[in-house]
Amino acid sequence: MLLALYLRLASGVLVGWLLGRWLPPRASRWLGLSLFWLGTPLSNFVFLRRADLSGAIWLAPVTAWGAILLGAGTIWLWLHRRADARSRPTQGSLILAAMVGNTGYFGFPISLALVGEQYFGWAVFYDLLGTTLGANSLGVLLAAYFGHQAKRRWQLGFAVLKNPVWWGVAAGLLGRRYTFAPAVETSFLALGWTIVGLSLILIGMRLSQLTSWQQVRGVWPSVALKMVVIPLLAGLGLAIAGLRGAPQLAIVLQVAMPPAFGTLAIAEAFDLDREVTTAALAAGSVSLLVTLPLWVMLFG
Repeated sequence: MLLALYLRLASGVLVGWLLGRWLPPRASRWLGLSLFWLGTPLSNFVFLRRADLSGAIWLAPVTAWGAILLGAGTIWLWLHRRADARSRPTQGSLILAAMVGNTGYFGFPISLALVGEQYFGWAVFYDLLGTTLGANSLGVLLAAYFGHQAKRRWQLGFAVLKNPVWWGVAAGLLGRRYTFAPAVETSFLALGWTIVGLSLILIGMRLSQLTSWQQVRGVWPSVALKMVVIPLLAGLGLAIAGLRGAPQLAIVLQVAMPPAFGTLAIAEAFDLDREVTTAALAAGSVSLLVTLPLWVMLFG
């Protein structure tokens, strides 16, 4: 299963990498905007209609906020105790890297492949009520505090309210009460998986445009905390709370995702350390290939 998932992930990202090298930068921007405004809401509609939303699904956003606060607090303490003082923008970028993960573009396809459509709702609740809210609330506040300027603070502050993902979630929840013809259901499912593939291509295109690899060494504490320590603690905490099996793995996979690409937009808007942010994205995306089997082995 992991081999098939790796082939699927690698092929999608590789295609995106090649396209990112050949096509102008506006191509990735166009694809990103298309997925943001149309693709992701449609995929949420498709898969939420088939997801199991029973049980302790509320544990997903609770775990998300626990991971966000633990990541931000731990890195802040680590930076506070270090003898070599780093600039405030660099500190802000390192804290953001440890807070929120790429649950939308990486987390969703990985969850669908390893846990299945039945538990997709757990991943969606983690992303919307955890990652999205956390990035556009606490993440924005921290970026404003550590950054040099915040000219677009109000835009990012209200981004959570106008995020079209909520439209897809609302449509998916309402659509659960209706049954369509088998041909329509098949078309919906094909559309949903096509959007997943396009998300992987977008990741490859964005990775091909990263130019700051020199800072990778300095971001490992944030990346290791985000992708190893906190997911392990989350998995153990969920087990203690009585959640095991597929729902537990669905949440742990979201916790273990690499730093979110959205942190780059926040870093640019608030004048944080862009090189450190891009280095964290690159290091986290590559590390996922190593850490993913660990969570399947421990909690799968």
